[in-house]
Amino acid sequence: MDTHPREARAMAIKRTTLVGAVINLLLSALKITAGWMGQSHALIADGIHSFSDLISDALVWIAGHKAAKGPDAEHPYGHGRYETVATLVLGFLLLAVAIGIAWDATDRLFKPLELLRPEPIALYVAGLSILIKEALYWYTRGYGLSVRSDLLMANAWHHRSDAISSIVVLIGVAGTLAGLPYLDSVASVIVAVMIAKIAWDLGSDATRELVDTGLSPERLREISQIIRRSTGVRDVHMLRTRTLGGNASADVHVLVDPDISVSEGHAISVLVQQRLMESIDRMSDVTVHIDPEDDESAVPTKDLPMRTEVIDCLDQHWQQIPEALTRKRLLLHYLDGAITVDLFFPLRTYTDEPTAHRLRDQLRSALQDDPRFADVRLYFG
Repeated sequence: MDTHPREARAMAIKRTTLVGAVINLLLSALKITAGWMGQSHALIADGIHSFSDLISDALVWIAGHKAAKGPDAEHPYGHGRYETVATLVLGFLLLAVAIGIAWDATDRLFKPLELLRPEPIALYVAGLSILIKEALYWYTRGYGLSVRSDLLMANAWHHRSDAISSIVVLIGVAGTLAGLPYLDSVASVIVAVMIAKIAWDLGSDATRELVDTGLSPERLREISQIIRRSTGVRDVHMLRTRTLGGNASADVHVLVDPDISVSEGHAISVLVQQRLMESIDRMSDVTVHIDPEDDESAVPTKDLPMRTEVIDCLDQHWQQIPEALTRKRLLLHYLDGAITVDLFFPLRTYTDEPTAHRLRDQLRSALQDDPRFADVRLYFG
C-alpha cells in the first residue's frame, strides 16, 4: 500500500527533477563543447544524450504535477496514467536520439577521412561526467525509494545510463588516443545501442500498463494465498489486477458460506481489502465481490425473480396453507440456478416436531412444480 501522500511524491519529483535539469543542462553543454574542441564524436553523442535528459526532466516534472492530483469526476481512478504516458513519450524520444547517433557514427566508420582524432580534454570531461551522473543517480534513487515513485526510479536509472555511456565514451576516447581511430565511432554506436535499450524498456513497460497488463503470476499467487488465509473465505476466483501510475489495483471474487448475513459478507470483504493493502506493496485499490457460490461453474441465477415478485408468487402457491401467513421473516438464497426459501415463525407457533415437518412438507409440495424454487426451510424462534 502506498501510504505516502500525493503531495510528498509531487514535492520529491519536483525537487529531484529541478536538480537533475540544472545538472543535465550544464553537463550537456560541457560535453558538447569539450567534444567539439576535443574532436570526440562519442563525447558529442553523450552530450546530446544528456541534453535529451532535459526533455525527460520536463516530462517528469509535468507528469509528476498531473499525477499528484487526486480522483475527480472525470478521473475516478486518479491521474496516475499521466506518469505512464510521459514514460512512453520519453521512450520514443530516446529511441529517436539513439537512431540519430548510430546513423551518424556508422556513416563516419565507412568514411575514414571523417573520423575525428580526440584530444585529452574529451577524456577528462568523460571522467567528470561519470562521477556527476553516478552521484545524481544515488540522489534521485533515494527520493524514489522514500516516496515509492516508479517515475523517479526510472529517471534515476536514466541518470545511471548516462554514467555507463560516459564510461563507454571514456574507453573509446582512450582507445583512439592510443592509436585506434575507429574506437571513438564504435563507442558512439555502443552508446546509441544503450540508449535504444533504455527506450525499449521504458516504452514496453509503459505500454503494458496502458493496456492493463496484470501483475506477474508470482504476485497473483501471493495475493490468492493472502485472501485464502482470511477468516470466512472459502475460496478465490476471477482475480484480476492492473497497474496505474506505479500502483496496483485488484478486483476479486471471494467465495463465502452462503448462509451468512449480508453484513458478515461485507465484513469479510473489508477484511480481505485491508489485508491486501497492508501486505501487497503499492496495492492502492481493491474491489471484493462476495459470492455465495462459484459463479464460474454454478448455474446462473440472473433470470430468477427478485423479492417482491417472489413473495407474490409464494403467497399464490401457499394460499391454501394458512400457517404460511404467520411467518415473521423470509430469507431468499439464490444458489445453483434456483431459490431456497428460509421461513422464520414465532416460537409460540411451534407445537411439536412432527407438526413442523408436516408444515414444511406442505410448503415444499406446493412449490414442487415451480422449477425456480429449490427448497423450503423452517425456523422457529
